Amino acid sequence: MRILLDECVNPRLRLAFPGDEVKTISEMDWRSMRNGQLLKEAAGRFDVFITLDQSLQSQNPIHDRPIGVLVLVTPFNDLATYRPHFARIRDSARRTKAGQVKVLEI
Repeated sequence: MRILLDECVNPRLRLAFPGDEVKTISEMDWRSMRNGQLLKEAAGRFDVFITLDQSLQSQNPIHDRPIGVLVLVTPFNDLATYRPHFARIRDSARRTKAGQVKVLEI
């Protein structure tokens, strides 16, 4: 699985995806892109985009893009908060299909 982490997501979330290809916005040098352009660039290169941006789906049409979006709703953006939910996050990412937005509260 090819996963792109938004810059608002703690990059250490990649630990939830052993064996998968996980990149961050910074690693792709896409920090200055707006969400629409970002999704366009990521489509075809990544299977799922993980973000904390709950307004992304209302601002950008996703249904016609060859990438899925997983929106995490979390009180804290640190590894200690994510770690107990690694399996749920990984499972949700794998079940998110192209053109679909899933929201996961952790």
